[in-house]
Amino acid sequence: MGTPTPRVFWAGFALAGLGAVLFSAKAIVAKLTYRYGVDALDVMGFRMMLSLPFFLAIAWTQARRARLGHIARLDRRDGLRIVFLGFIGYYLSSFLDFVGLEYISAGLERLILFLAPTFVLLVSASFLGRRIARRQWIAMGLAYFGVALVFWGDLSLSGEGVVIGSLCVLGAAFSYALYLIGAGELVERVTATRLAAYAMSVSAAVTMAHFFALRGWDGLSVPWPVYQLSLVHAVFNTVLPTFMVMWSVARIGAPLAAQLGLIGPVSILFLAYVFLGEPITAMQIAGTVFVAVSAVVLGRR
Repeated sequence: MGTPTPRVFWAGFALAGLGAVLFSAKAIVAKLTYRYGVDALDVMGFRMMLSLPFFLAIAWTQARRARLGHIARLDRRDGLRIVFLGFIGYYLSSFLDFVGLEYISAGLERLILFLAPTFVLLVSASFLGRRIARRQWIAMGLAYFGVALVFWGDLSLSGEGVVIGSLCVLGAAFSYALYLIGAGELVERVTATRLAAYAMSVSAAVTMAHFFALRGWDGLSVPWPVYQLSLVHAVFNTVLPTFMVMWSVARIGAPLAAQLGLIGPVSILFLAYVFLGEPITAMQIAGTVFVAVSAVVLGRR
């Protein structure tokens, strides 16, 4: 990618920053939705149900381009890999994430999810034979220390439920790390837009199957504010940031876009304080700084 013009650069900069804030704010919307007596499956089900039309429209457009020969067709192996990635990266990871949010604060959830890049390094080293540099080990140590600080603070505020919630979100981060590894090997051939649209469509289909298998049609009978919050969740915390981040990568590159993602865990502290009344403690600020420094080091690498 050549050097972008100032206009293109600042457009990409803004897209990456706003996309990170919108992605992080999904925890706020989920917490607000829980106040109406729903659980993780309901939050995820309505989110994906309302997101699906958008992703299907984009997937249909990409499939049509492939039929016309404008982009490469996918073979059966690529299709199976996309189904698998959609399952682990958006269905399984999201489900564990929303279960965890029933127990822990939005700030801690966001910091734990930022451990995903460290899992990518560890899995890549264990199974792909990629060496981890000394600087990367230090960065991972900083990240885990930062999360430990916030975890300890939440443990004193929220009780033993924070352990269960943290383990669920940790599982979500690990699942998403596996998705990143698989997607990294597939995205150049499939393209980012098509991969995101197809994988999200698969995730939405699996989520809805899970939802209706357990809830049936009666599961749609929820308070009207749940639909309103879920529409916000679907459009502003799912569809828009998914493509905003993708467009930012096209303009300013993945490393800078990833570093701008650090705005997410910082913004969530203040958003959770404003909308949820969650306290901003010295441990949360210190933990966020450690995780942010770690992510900068890993991003530079």
